[in-house]
Amino acid sequence: MTAGTTRPASRPSARARLLDAADELFYGEGVQTVGIDRVIEHAGVAKASLYNTFGSKEELVAAYLEARGARTKDRISRTLTRFRTPREKLLGVFDAQGEMFTRPGYNGCAFARATAEVPEDNRIRRVAADHRAWVRGLFTELATQSGYADPDELARRLHLLYDGALQAARMDRDPSAATTARAAAAVLLDTAPLAPTRP
Repeated sequence: MTAGTTRPASRPSARARLLDAADELFYGEGVQTVGIDRVIEHAGVAKASLYNTFGSKEELVAAYLEARGARTKDRISRTLTRFRTPREKLLGVFDAQGEMFTRPGYNGCAFARATAEVPEDNRIRRVAADHRAWVRGLFTELATQSGYADPDELARRLHLLYDGALQAARMDRDPSAATTARAAAAVLLDTAPLAPTRP
């Protein structure tokens, strides 16, 4: 390579290209609607690459959801750094949601859409359950740190608001759903009993 020339950018791996294609197609059109051949063609890889990397379409869908879940966790975690107290962070979760709702191409909850199309005993459902457990765990942890008497029950109610906002944003095409859910969450936090303080 001569001086002054730049090294060409390396092409993403077959795994990365398959995940990018899966994310675009599965999220945009649905995991059952999109056949595996379309994902392979969109990714520009050989069919053997998909089966050598993931083994099956189910594993590809699961990996796509895990990648989406990781991005969601990262977005929420970054948003929460803007807040000081656990109570503020509880409401901040809905701010992170609102940022997602206003992005071009928002098409609802990837986990809800994918699990609606697969059998009960399926790895895709397990990935979705793990993600939901993370969201509920975050609410529970922050509610505990905030000193509420029953953090588990409060987390359940906040999670219902979170789920409702996800669906309203898509079904009603309402990007302000997170703001409405945040306001309802604030009422919940104001009225939920606090744990008794120790003398």
